[in-house]
Parts: sequence; C-alpha cells; structure tokens
Amino acid sequence: MKRNSNDLILKTMTSIIAFILLGFSVYLFFAGHNAPGGGFIGGLMTSAAIVLMNMAYGQSGMRNSLPINFRFLFKLGLLIALLTGMGSFLFGEPFLSQTFAYFQLPILGRTELATALLFDLGVYLTVIGVTMTIILSIADDRREEVTQ
Repeated sequence: MKRNSNDLILKTMTSIIAFILLGFSVYLFFAGHNAPGGGFIGGLMTSAAIVLMNMAYGQSGMRNSLPINFRFLFKLGLLIALLTGMGSFLFGEPFLSQTFAYFQLPILGRTELATALLFDLGVYLTVIGVTMTIILSIADDRREEVTQ
C-alpha cells in the first residue's frame, strides 16, 4: 500500500488527540462513582484512542508501542469485577455491596476511596479488552480479504 504525504499530519494529530482521549478517559473513570462516567465509558474512550493509533500507525506499529494481549485484558477485568463483587461476602454483606472511606494520601490530601472504584476497574479493563479484540479481529479479517 502506498503511503501519501498526509501520513505526517495524521500521525502528528493522532499523538495529540490520543493524549486528550486518554486523559479524558482517566477523568471519566475516576469520576464514575460520584458523577456521570465510570469504567464503561472510560474503557470506550481508551479504546477509541487505541483504535486511532491503530489507524495512524498500523497494527504492527500499535502492537510495538502497546504490547498488550487484549484477550488476557478482558479476562483479567472480568476476574477483578467478580472478585470485587464477591469480596462483600467476606464482611457478611450482599453481593456487590460497596463501601467507602476517606484516606490521607501524600500528594492528593484527604481522598475518598470506594470499593466501587475496584469494580469500575474490572469493567474498564473488560471493555477495553472486548472492544479491541473485536475491532482487531475485524481488521485482521478485512486485511486477509484484501490480500486474497
């Protein structure tokens, strides 16, 4: 496939836009238990940034910069979400019960930490893993069709 001169513009803008998307996805992830957002939409925003990098740099370039096994990632996310939900059984609470407490952290000061954040982490990793597995599988199938 012949590359054209627009690749430089695409790659430059991808770096900027992916950075903004990743920053916004982190904000949405942490805002999720008190405001709109959470693991699902944060995972979708992260996936959008990764897809953009895949479009700009190609699948081999993306895999070199992000050597992540997305199938393992969604299994890890499911495990974290399941263990977080079952963790409430240890305290005699119903499945998926959540609690929170305030902690004094070195840089952040007094910060609220909730068990819902752990569940959101599982959802976040699961959404990224599933979304990227589906999109990259479709991209591989399309690439095989073009080469045949």
